[in-house]
Amino acid sequence: MLRYPDTYYSRTLAEHGERPALNGRLSVDCAVVGGGFAGLFTALGLARGGMRVAVLEAEAVGFGASGRNGGFVSDGFAAGDASIRRRVGAEHAAALQDLSAEGVEIMRGLVESGRIPGAAKVDGLLRLRRFDRGADLAAQAGPDLAYLDREAIEKRLVSSRYRHGLEERLAFHVHPLNVLRGLAAEVERAGGVIHEASRVTGCDLSGTVKQLTTEGGRVEAREVVIATGGYTEGLVPALRRAMLPIATYVMASEPAPELLASAIRTPMGIGDDRRAGDYYRLVEGGARLLWGGRITTRAADVPGIVRQLRAEMTGAYPQLQGLKTEVAWSGLMSYARHRMPMVGRLGPGLWHCYGFGGHGLNTTAIGGTVLAEAMLGRSDRLALFAPFGLDWAGGPLGLAAAQGTYWALQVQDWWRERG
Repeated sequence: MLRYPDTYYSRTLAEHGERPALNGRLSVDCAVVGGGFAGLFTALGLARGGMRVAVLEAEAVGFGASGRNGGFVSDGFAAGDASIRRRVGAEHAAALQDLSAEGVEIMRGLVESGRIPGAAKVDGLLRLRRFDRGADLAAQAGPDLAYLDREAIEKRLVSSRYRHGLEERLAFHVHPLNVLRGLAAEVERAGGVIHEASRVTGCDLSGTVKQLTTEGGRVEAREVVIATGGYTEGLVPALRRAMLPIATYVMASEPAPELLASAIRTPMGIGDDRRAGDYYRLVEGGARLLWGGRITTRAADVPGIVRQLRAEMTGAYPQLQGLKTEVAWSGLMSYARHRMPMVGRLGPGLWHCYGFGGHGLNTTAIGGTVLAEAMLGRSDRLALFAPFGLDWAGGPLGLAAAQGTYWALQVQDWWRERG
């Protein structure tokens, strides 16, 4: 039986195939630990490059944040352009931005390949502002990025909340769990092997040939990639110390196409530019609304968070007061202190690819791609991520600081929007 939490995505799977647990001894060139987007894109690149690859997933592919997120694909990084430029300089920052845009196109190519059942791709993303300053947004406008004033926004959204915005025409949104399961099938078509229900319980990563042990078997490999995201545990302590597991929340409404059409008149994804923002989108051709937001640094009461999400929803759209929430869920994302992906080499034959919280799905695609290129000796683009290393995240104090920062950002948002 597939091992997924109850979410809108797990309820609407396009296919229900299961993959066997590891049983016995397996020898491969590379073992990838973690069956999310980052691990699978890495495995795909390696398998297409001729490596014998095995993916070990503790539950089912896409069990973690990869199968529970908002489903948005757009360029950029959570750290923001200004922060990245301060750390690495303008030229390096521009190269990273180009990588993120390439990640969008990698994901686009996957979902438009015709081999991903239930991808549910919808083009476009609105990034909206809730306070009255828009000159900087207007200055960013170009062929693929349109500035929206309040009148243009209100043609799309029947809400008085938003004042300015940008329409990202190259961005899109998808059903992430169906896309990920389709990606897993691509890995298998390329010759890779995936074992579900195969949690790694022990390891010896010191030798030329590394060993990973599960309840049912053992994998021997020259190379190992750790891509476990927010569910990174103690397999490699340095990776756990560099990561903050941050919970985020999503709710899905009952079917109510006519009611939703009274409020939201665009199929595009929507997100505000608050420092502590909300993101939402219509699915099933406008029949349901998925609304996400809030973060906590420890598991929170989901019904309580849903009340907060509903308050945000009805604050923007009072006409949706009667819209019922049908299912809600949370998931753990991995964040670094520098808020950039952590992709690199930890030691001889040992690699990592995680820290994708807050970026959108494009960064998992490009992160796994450049890691595979480096492992195959085909490019040195992995070096672009080198300045964003395994900084200690602060442990429990880091989690407390992250929660405090989030609350402070909420206050800053309120202050900007108070007028």
